[in-house]
Amino acid sequence: MKKIVIMLVSVSLFCCTSVFAQIKECEELKAEIEAKLQKKGVKGYTLEIIPADQVRDQKIIGSCAGGTKKISYSREKSK
Repeated sequence: MKKIVIMLVSVSLFCCTSVFAQIKECEELKAEIEAKLQKKGVKGYTLEIIPADQVRDQKIIGSCAGGTKKISYSREKSK
């Protein structure tokens, strides 16, 4: 019986930890996305952190702050 309780507690803690590990700070996630875009050679773009309730027609490429904010991606107009 004791082994079952220990196993259930361990599984519960693992599940809770993985949820908390997914919450990222917005600036950290934005920097990671920028690094990936630069590595791929993408130029002429803008990343913007916006509240989740203000998302309209933007292209969303990330979620941060526990889902309360989103990171939008837009291409700059070329001349």
